[in-house]
Amino acid sequence: MTSLSLCFRDTTLDVIMHDQKPWISSRQLGQMLGYAREDAVNKVFERKADEFSNGMTCNVKMTLQGQTREVRVFSLRGCHLIAMFAKTPVAKEFRKWVLDVLDKESLQQQIETRVKINAEQQAELKEIVDRRAQGERRLHAEMWSRHNKHFRITRYSDLLAIHFQDAVNYLETLEVKSKGSIYIDEKQSLEMLCVHARFFQAWWSTHSPALAKLNPLLVSMLNDNMFSMSSAISDVSKKCGFKMPHYDYDHMFELQTLPHARYRLLK
Repeated sequence: MTSLSLCFRDTTLDVIMHDQKPWISSRQLGQMLGYAREDAVNKVFERKADEFSNGMTCNVKMTLQGQTREVRVFSLRGCHLIAMFAKTPVAKEFRKWVLDVLDKESLQQQIETRVKINAEQQAELKEIVDRRAQGERRLHAEMWSRHNKHFRITRYSDLLAIHFQDAVNYLETLEVKSKGSIYIDEKQSLEMLCVHARFFQAWWSTHSPALAKLNPLLVSMLNDNMFSMSSAISDVSKKCGFKMPHYDYDHMFELQTLPHARYRLLK
C-alpha cells in the first residue's frame, strides 16, 4: 500500500491506498472529528456496524511503532457515515469536506476512464464515410470535419466509446446533396456564421492591443463593430435555438497555442 495526503483544516492526513481507494484510519478520523479518545470512532462504528458495508470499512495490517497490527480504516464514504453519527462541533464541516473530496474523486475517475472507440469501431465509422462520400475527396474531408466538430474532437479516433452509436447515426443521417456536397440548411449556416464570428472576436480580443499601437483609430472603430457583433450573435443564437460552443476564448488564440491544440480548450 502507498499513501497520499489530504488536508482538512490545515491538518494533513496520511491517506492509506487500499484496493486502489483512499482510506483513513479510525485514529486519524477521530482526530479530525475532534474526539479526545483514540478509540472513539471505533466505538461509534461498533454501535452502528450494521449500517456499514465492506466498501466503507475494513481492517488492514499496518506497522506502527515497529509493530505490525490490524487497524480499522474507513473509505471516504465510510468517513462520511461516521461523521453523520458524530455529535462534535466540527462534524458538520467535516461532512461537507468529505463530500467535496468525493466529488473531486468521482470527476477524476470519469476523466481517467474516458475510453475511446476501438479499432473495430473506427473501421465502422470509416466505412460509413467512405460509402457515403463515394470517392469524392472533398466530401470525404467535409464529413469528417463536420463529425469532429459535432463531437468536439480533433480526429475521429478520439471519439469516446459512449458516443459511438451517436456517431454512427450522425454520419448515416448527415444530408448530402446529389452533386457531392453536404447539405447545410439555413439554421446550420447561421450557426456556423455565429461560431466563426465568435472565433474572430476571440482573435481580436487577443491581438487588438498590439494592433492598436500601429493604428489606434482603426482599432477603436472595429471595437464598436465587435460590440455590435456580440449582440447579433446573442440574438441569432437565441432566435435559432442553438448554443455556442464553450471554448476558452481568452486563451485559444495566444501565440503559444498551436492550431491543433485549440480544440483542447473546451470548458
